Amino acid sequence: QVQLVESGGGLVQAGGSLRLSCAASGRTFSSVAMGWFRQAPGKVREFVATIDWSGTVTDYAKSVKGRFSISRDNVKNAVYLQMDSLKAEDTAVYYCAARTTGTAWTIGSRYDYWGQGTQVTVSS
Repeated sequence: QVQLVESGGGLVQAGGSLRLSCAASGRTFSSVAMGWFRQAPGKVREFVATIDWSGTVTDYAKSVKGRFSISRDNVKNAVYLQMDSLKAEDTAVYYCAARTTGTAWTIGSRYDYWGQGTQVTVSS
């Protein structure tokens, strides 16, 4: 079992930055891959970023590449999403997820555990 709790969401103006955090507990954190997903009102959940168990492999959705950065701290059992140059279309509930196989993956159905989400609202 892995428990995930997101934090760091909020209201920010377009062009601003936010840093999301996801605290993990339970199963050995350093063995799981992590991902960030988001869901805007009326839209399906979409992939944002992923990082493998070691932190050396990352991948991003095209819409956020160059603006967002995913990282992890296996000592603190946490994963982060640094979001810069935010746009109104980034407004969504952001979820972190854990994949027990350890390899980074872009498909949500391949993740085993999910947090409850944190709201990010970008005003234009």
